[in-house]
Amino acid sequence: MGFAKAFQYAEMKQLTIAISKPVGMIWLVASLLFITSAILVLLKEGYWATFSLAAVVISQIVIILSWQDAKFGTIANVIILIASLIGYGTWRYQNKYKNEVKTNLQQKAYFQNTLLSEMDIQHLPVQVKKYLRYTGCLGKPKINNFKIEFVGKIRKDEQSEWMPFTSEQYNFMAIPTRLFFMKAVMKRLPVAGYHVYKNGDAYMDIRLLSLFKVQYQDGDEMNKAETVTFFNDMCCMAPATLIDNRISWQEISENMVKATFTNNGITITAELFFNEVGELVNFKSNERYNAEAGKILPWATPLRDYKEVNGYKLAGYAETIYTYPDRDLCYGTFEISSIKYNCSNSK
Repeated sequence: MGFAKAFQYAEMKQLTIAISKPVGMIWLVASLLFITSAILVLLKEGYWATFSLAAVVISQIVIILSWQDAKFGTIANVIILIASLIGYGTWRYQNKYKNEVKTNLQQKAYFQNTLLSEMDIQHLPVQVKKYLRYTGCLGKPKINNFKIEFVGKIRKDEQSEWMPFTSEQYNFMAIPTRLFFMKAVMKRLPVAGYHVYKNGDAYMDIRLLSLFKVQYQDGDEMNKAETVTFFNDMCCMAPATLIDNRISWQEISENMVKATFTNNGITITAELFFNEVGELVNFKSNERYNAEAGKILPWATPLRDYKEVNGYKLAGYAETIYTYPDRDLCYGTFEISSIKYNCSNSK
């Protein structure tokens, strides 16, 4: 409107104050920035908020210059400013994850770039060999990294509401790394969570609106807990990685083996349970710290609903369960949406 009035392209009765052509050009710039931002929102480009923030600043300047006529535009600007700050925070926060992914995609291959063969699995327990054959790992490339997308729900305890979430994660084998980014909804407000595990060092950063820290945890307990999680991912989502020589095995019974995984001075153990057809049906470890309880609790991830995913037969559904002295707490459910192996880029 300000541009049209300044250049006399239309009669703008709403604007009674004269607007010079230079100021009219500023009105045009603000309009173009808003339009660009709207297009980027439709394209789901995370950096839309940078254009929107610039638009709000310029828009408010011209509103002040025409305050008598345009002052109510401030209300719209305040609403857009709040949305833009949240959008900018989300984009910047998620970019930390994306940049880490790009860096780790440069890792060198840990396993030889050859197909997994019977020779490669000779040293494994009978149950694990059967699992690798069942999941379809043999005859396919050895796995040096993998990307997983999940949908599910999480909660803190039985009194808390379930929070629906979507997540994306990358795991890298050469320098054991797990980068997990989650988007959830808590009381109708967006929450983002970023879990990082890099060669034994881990932290968890949960933020409301991607801006305000709700929970942060790091330290020795977290390092060990995330080593358990990293190994769990190997077992459940990338069975071909179980040829890793950082794992030692012990057969306990016909349907159970004990595994010990060591990385950068941290050693964890887990029990793997299989059914008659060769499916991994549960993973249990007594070495995962629970922040709510303030101590280590038995942790399990029962698995079911095996299905074809990208050429492999994998569990489609899992739960995460802590065992307290008086009860079991299921605090998360995960359904696999997609999985990719040996990614060369972050798309």
